[in-house]
Amino acid sequence: MSEDYLKSEESSPLRVNGQKLNERVLLVARFGSHKTSHWNSLKELARLVETAGGEVVGEVTQERDGVDSATYIGAGKAAELAEQVKRDKIQLVVFDHELSPSQNRNLEKLLNTKVLDRTGVILDIFAKHASTREGKLQVELAQLNYLMPRLVGQVSHWSRLAGGIGTLGPGETLLEMERRRLRRRITHLKRELDKVKGQRDQQRKRREKVPMPLISLVGYTNAGKSSLMNQLTEAGVLVEDALFATLDPTVRKVRLPSGRHFLLADTVGFVSKLPHQLIEAFRATLREIGGASLLLHVIDTPQPQLVAQVKVVEQVLDELGFAQKPLMRVFNKMDLAPEVPTELCQDYPYVKVSAHSGSGIEELLEKIDSFLSADARKVVLTLPYEAGNVLNEIYRSCRVLEQEEHDGGIRVIAELGPKFLGKFAEYIE
Repeated sequence: MSEDYLKSEESSPLRVNGQKLNERVLLVARFGSHKTSHWNSLKELARLVETAGGEVVGEVTQERDGVDSATYIGAGKAAELAEQVKRDKIQLVVFDHELSPSQNRNLEKLLNTKVLDRTGVILDIFAKHASTREGKLQVELAQLNYLMPRLVGQVSHWSRLAGGIGTLGPGETLLEMERRRLRRRITHLKRELDKVKGQRDQQRKRREKVPMPLISLVGYTNAGKSSLMNQLTEAGVLVEDALFATLDPTVRKVRLPSGRHFLLADTVGFVSKLPHQLIEAFRATLREIGGASLLLHVIDTPQPQLVAQVKVVEQVLDELGFAQKPLMRVFNKMDLAPEVPTELCQDYPYVKVSAHSGSGIEELLEKIDSFLSADARKVVLTLPYEAGNVLNEIYRSCRVLEQEEHDGGIRVIAELGPKFLGKFAEYIE
């Protein structure tokens, strides 16, 4: 049995007799020339902190183009911040930027309190929500890669830093870890994730033997992907008004109006400034996107920053090498926001839906049906009566336009995609 450094939620320093205690959190952001976008980022950070279990009690902002190498915000601003931390009894200061290990340590000494950056908060949330063995492996690997440079020479420092906001991460066990032991753990996690990758590859190969199209849901966190998944498949996926409520992928079969089926995969949501440690750790999970015939980009339409969020998602897809994948924008929550920005209706096909009420779902399925028919060829097949299993597979996987019986067997007119033209070649007239 391998060592597991993930702490249980019950052992979190934010729990007393099983009751969760919110830390008083102060947010800090530095604004450059694009102040509006940073304000939006700060609002999102507040939501992230609340999701992680903290209580945001204030915000501190600074207009500064350059970054101070020692404290990020400069000595003068850090001194002001220290006074506010003491006055307002702040227990945690969170920066809306990734801090270097030395900046993190210097700030903790100056402020005399725990300091986290945006990456640390996101890692904390992922640790809370990972439920499968694969998810926990991925999160722990991301945490340890993030924490490794912050551990060296700072053993006493970890008694304050590693806790996070109710974190389930490595925490106090890091105090006892030597660098070699930590590296061994990282190596072990990578090996275990390689095994997971192998298992996923085997599952993918099995799916390809019955080549049912795979379609993946992608989108910003909390855009409604899980709600849409449930609406389409009755999968019973957790639906929660929280960031990163879904981490572990779900794949379910969906029936289209034509009668054929496809596989629908839910994936982890994206967020602005998504830590590269997480992208790397979740690459095995995100590989499901790479095998998809179509990406459904689910968009939180009422969100004031939906244009920026759309750009974040499609930028991450580009970074992952999926920019050339066929994509359809699915404007969700249309019952709350009937208008869609014109600029988002131009580059890709789109559909307007409400996963909550079910409106627009039929149109979405019809568009998926049409997409899957785009590269299909209309053919005539003649099957012997004893080939009922083949006929059933054609109905499950292809679009059947006509069927009639005659003396020689069953004559079928159907639309077959490239994969099926070869599979059923012996029956094609």
